Amino acid sequence: MSTLSPVKRLWRLLKLYKPEIRQIYTYAVFIGVVNLSLPLGIQAIINFLQTGQLSSSWFILVIVVLLGIGVAGVLQVLQLRIVENIQQDIFARSAFEFAFRFPKMKAKEVDSIHAPELANRFFDTLTIQKGLPKILIDLSLSTFQIFFGLLLLSVYSLYFIGMGLVMILILYLLVKITGKIGLETSIEESKYKYRLVHWLEEIGRARRTFQMNDPTAFHLGKTDNITADYINSRESHFKVLLDQFKSFVGFKIFIAAGILVVGGLLVFNQQMNIGQFVAAEIVIILIINSVEKLLRVWDSVYDVLTAFDKIGFVTDLELQQNNGQEVLSPSSDCSLSLKKATFRHKDALDPVFSDLDLTIPERARAVLNSETGSGKSTLLQVIAGVQDLESGDVLLNDVSYSVLSRKSLHQKLGIVFASNQIFEASIRENILVGRQVPEKELLEVLRDLELEDYVKGLPKGLETIMDSGGRRTPRCVIQRIHLARAICHRPGLLLMEDPLANLPTAERVKLIEFLTDEQQPWTLVVISDDEEWLKRSTMTVKL
Repeated sequence: MSTLSPVKRLWRLLKLYKPEIRQIYTYAVFIGVVNLSLPLGIQAIINFLQTGQLSSSWFILVIVVLLGIGVAGVLQVLQLRIVENIQQDIFARSAFEFAFRFPKMKAKEVDSIHAPELANRFFDTLTIQKGLPKILIDLSLSTFQIFFGLLLLSVYSLYFIGMGLVMILILYLLVKITGKIGLETSIEESKYKYRLVHWLEEIGRARRTFQMNDPTAFHLGKTDNITADYINSRESHFKVLLDQFKSFVGFKIFIAAGILVVGGLLVFNQQMNIGQFVAAEIVIILIINSVEKLLRVWDSVYDVLTAFDKIGFVTDLELQQNNGQEVLSPSSDCSLSLKKATFRHKDALDPVFSDLDLTIPERARAVLNSETGSGKSTLLQVIAGVQDLESGDVLLNDVSYSVLSRKSLHQKLGIVFASNQIFEASIRENILVGRQVPEKELLEVLRDLELEDYVKGLPKGLETIMDSGGRRTPRCVIQRIHLARAICHRPGLLLMEDPLANLPTAERVKLIEFLTDEQQPWTLVVISDDEEWLKRSTMTVKL
């Protein structure tokens, strides 16, 4: 897993938008320069007014000042458009990143994680969207405003240069001293936030359990504990923000007092005229406002960096590698062999199985029949390419999985695991999952699995939308849909984990006869203790 800091993650994202950010900063520089037209224009206007005469020059200066304000506004609108484009792109990029990664995550990476809970971290994309304009626009505008303001003041007197350097040093020390602590407390607060959301999801998932055990109020007690931890961590983060706010207030007072005192003394010593002093005061107000913006932006900086830390937890999970180039013929039969195969779960001391040798010939009907806990399901996952061996090799048609294209492997496989799920989509989409299968062949599969009458009885037929997880759908229908998904593309290797457990005996026997028929093109490997499977198998494997 990557150890990139949130700051490095932010820089890595911003590098993708270098041209756009360059434009934003270019506009910010121009806005900073144009904003100086206000104090400079007012200075010149006051000088004209002191003469006691109205002239066309005075009128032109007023127009120039107003134009400066208008131009700055137009440039800010252009900045907003660019940032909006970046926000939309980040949202789309993040959506596809999550959708791409979830199915490809290594099983060992997510075995100890509730994968659906990881999807909650996508909402940190919205945090990045909200915080990015403040970082890219407000932060840059404030920084350049302070810089150009101090630059203008230094023209009036060299004393202001020294004050500017002191100001920059104080700002740097404030960020350096409190920034790291603030980020740590923000990340800690976020951890408890996600822990609470996960627990609320657990209550929703197991609501019947808590409903029937309501007198114990166990769920409320645990909610209270996690909420208390969150509030404590949030309070710690707020204290850091409060300390920063106090420091910035003191900083503003120091800067305002210093510039006012220096400016006043310069006027008394006749080293500045009234127009310059008024202009300097306007610049001081602009600088103070910019410092306040920096303070408001800083909270958003913490939120954005914390969001990168949360999203990074998902994007850092290792994915299955797909370096193989070998491709199997779509129409070929499949033989399977394992050589010296050893598998061990992550952080486990003992292997699930060790030095396992197994050969299953083409079109065999193999039944894995062993005691509970012997590793049958794990072996099936290894054959499916879901789990990776610690040592040894798996070969399909004498081609090692290490050189076999993952896409080619998936095209040859049909899988019915206990972990198979129905997702919210039509029956057709749940069966095909994007595969291109002719309508005639799909209807034939429905007929073979005795799903045809059920589908015809629905108002929308195959286009009927199924609930997530198959709620409100009979278990026997769900099992048949899983089977249809596994065989609709005529796989060469069919892997099944007790696929007919919820069916009545007569229906189960009929489907077993269909799946084990010697005319079927697949090599079959099934986990079951059912005598009907054993009677029709060509080989039995015990671990």
